[in-house]
Amino acid sequence: MPDTAQQVPHQTIDKLPRVFYRLALGDALSTYGSQLDLVALSLFAYEAAGNALGTAGYLIIRLAGGLVGGLVSGRLVARTDRRRLMTGCALAQALALVVVAFAPVPARIPVLYSLALVFGGAAAVCAVALRTSIPEMVGSERRARANSLMASCRSAAMVLGFASAGVVVAWAGFRAALLIDASSFLVFAVVVFRLPLRTRAEPVEQPAAEPADPADAAGAKRLGSRWQALIVLRAAPVVGAMAAIRLLDAFGSAAHNISLPVFANQHSPGNPAALLGMFWATWAVGNLGAQQLVSRLLLRRGIEPGERAFALGTCLMSGCFILVFTGLPTPLFLLAAIGAGLGDGFTEISYTTRIQALADERRGQAFGLLTSAENVGMGTGMLLSGSLLALLSPLTVVGVSHAVPIVLALGFLVVVARSRKR
Repeated sequence: MPDTAQQVPHQTIDKLPRVFYRLALGDALSTYGSQLDLVALSLFAYEAAGNALGTAGYLIIRLAGGLVGGLVSGRLVARTDRRRLMTGCALAQALALVVVAFAPVPARIPVLYSLALVFGGAAAVCAVALRTSIPEMVGSERRARANSLMASCRSAAMVLGFASAGVVVAWAGFRAALLIDASSFLVFAVVVFRLPLRTRAEPVEQPAAEPADPADAAGAKRLGSRWQALIVLRAAPVVGAMAAIRLLDAFGSAAHNISLPVFANQHSPGNPAALLGMFWATWAVGNLGAQQLVSRLLLRRGIEPGERAFALGTCLMSGCFILVFTGLPTPLFLLAAIGAGLGDGFTEISYTTRIQALADERRGQAFGLLTSAENVGMGTGMLLSGSLLALLSPLTVVGVSHAVPIVLALGFLVVVARSRKR
């Protein structure tokens, strides 16, 4: 299990294609729309159903859609034009938002629940297609810089989406908020459709008598197309280890997202929203700082973040999230929030860059597997953490949830170190 951190020529990573910045901004806009519609539709479901079960039902179905989307996305990105696939997913989300916005009151819940699968599935497929295409868009040697840029724009858009969702819904109403969301996906669809960058590797001619990869061909014949992900795991076991860590990391993310409002009400009963806003704004500073560290300290030296960076980033992120819930003084609380954002951003860049090192035909399957793992972790984390908070403190719930990925990441780090020595 060798670490893929490697030296790359300085001149090849200095600049990204100018049009790629347009894609990064378009992706950030759609991310803003995703966070805005996540909050708006959750509140919409709560008001339409009249209880918290309405929101829980919507979120579970949406995560189920993401799970299904992750499972099928590998085959889709391998067989379908990726530019059209991303465009179609964005248009599907925009259309679904418009349908929900104009649905009559009696039909709101059935329509919303039906389209929750569209929101989750389309978002997952689009994300896999985009991540799979980046090495072909910018060149393999520039993929770390491209991932760093995308992660920075996306994290800023996430915070802005969460911060503005309540204001937009309160001032403009649900219908206007959903139409704003739909517009963001429409803009992204136009940007991707007109993007003058290739999204797929050039086909390589193989001798007719010898398949490109006999092991994969034999495995595909035995297991069938539904189990292609198992072939990817056999060829690149590091992907399976990273998927397990990401699954447990997503479980921890669900725990701290559900526990933060409870913690804020306990420690700042007069103004819990201010504490939450301060935390997420500080987290965003750390997340954006990860991009600068990757760009200035690693890429300028010709080093790409690999498996070790992924494991260390996971430990930093989870450890800092646990510290956030320990009741630290404000300066230390903010320092822990910055550390959590820094680890989160660094982990995102590292694992995306590592998976993109796979061959084009395996990359989509790997990203689909990771996307499904994240959705499983987030869904089970929401259900279990929400139940445990009725019995345990936020610190206990978050501490246990984030301690597990730390232990697994440390074990992964040991395996990587031993592999390098061999």
